[in-house]
Amino acid sequence: MKQLLRVAVIGVGHMGRHHARIYGELKDCELVAVVDKDLSRAKGIAAEHGGTAYASVADMTCEVDAASVAVPTVYHADVVSELMARGVDVLVEKPIAPDTVTAKRMLATSREHGRLLQVGHSERFNPVVQALLRMEVTPRFIETHRISPFTFRSADIGVVFDMMIHDIDIVLHLVRQREYTVDAVGVNVLSDCEDVANARIRFANDTVVNMTASRLALKTERKIRVFAPTGYLSMDYQKKSGVAIKLADNLDLIRMAKERNFEDLSQMQSQAHSLDFGSMINVEPLQVDDQEPLRAELESFLESIRTRQTPAVSAEDGVAAVEMAERITEAVREQGWGRGLELQPSMVD
Repeated sequence: MKQLLRVAVIGVGHMGRHHARIYGELKDCELVAVVDKDLSRAKGIAAEHGGTAYASVADMTCEVDAASVAVPTVYHADVVSELMARGVDVLVEKPIAPDTVTAKRMLATSREHGRLLQVGHSERFNPVVQALLRMEVTPRFIETHRISPFTFRSADIGVVFDMMIHDIDIVLHLVRQREYTVDAVGVNVLSDCEDVANARIRFANDTVVNMTASRLALKTERKIRVFAPTGYLSMDYQKKSGVAIKLADNLDLIRMAKERNFEDLSQMQSQAHSLDFGSMINVEPLQVDDQEPLRAELESFLESIRTRQTPAVSAEDGVAAVEMAERITEAVREQGWGRGLELQPSMVD
């Protein structure tokens, strides 16, 4: 039987209320505390999912083993430090901090107190990403698109830290490199920060990544395409679907071209009337599990506490994501476009 862990949720706004809901549903933990500066909101969530409501961490009188921190990013460091001083392992929502200096300080705090610190990059637990990871490809070019209408919920931060940060974490996890150069552009239209951004990253191993994020679109789209020496993957987070075209599965087409003495596949066009290329190309649908990413994330967090293993998304991962996001936003500022520029259709549509 698994150890029953006592958990708390700090901040029960847009994301925190979902943490409380899932903790309340899990059988191997007990939601003992719900903390929010709006005590009435904390009481409402506690009444629905369990635990005692408090207005602050300092007010908590119960014993806690683990906590989710979902307060605004600027307060992450203070709340995490206060919890860890009480011997609590912490999952902090993404991004880990508003800047690299603060992120590194939080990492040092976790090491000082010997506490686990996981970062809430829940997209890492998206079944689409899990299916992609099972392919074990070595990326050479990655393209991501993450666009949506403006929600007004995170207007105090730019689209890089608000939305692109998801793709930054996934890219860093896939490429597993920390040396890179950054070229980025962006524009702010409805807020004081960039609302649209595009970043081109070249890693030390020559892997190239092109990321686009926009919160000015008329539709929601979240996609990633991965090009590798062994094939091509295309994944849609929103539709929870993906396909793979593998080199090994299409060798017959290449072999046929060689047998007919074609220098390249384009010469097959003259025989298009007799060849059904749609049936010749092997496109493999990827098996995507139907699982709530946040639930998988919280289950992974609790398991890492029981085993004392490094969390699936470590504090080091969180620092690396913030460092890249910071470099991208700096590059956006340096290009100095300012307000009022006409947006490219691909960023808005």
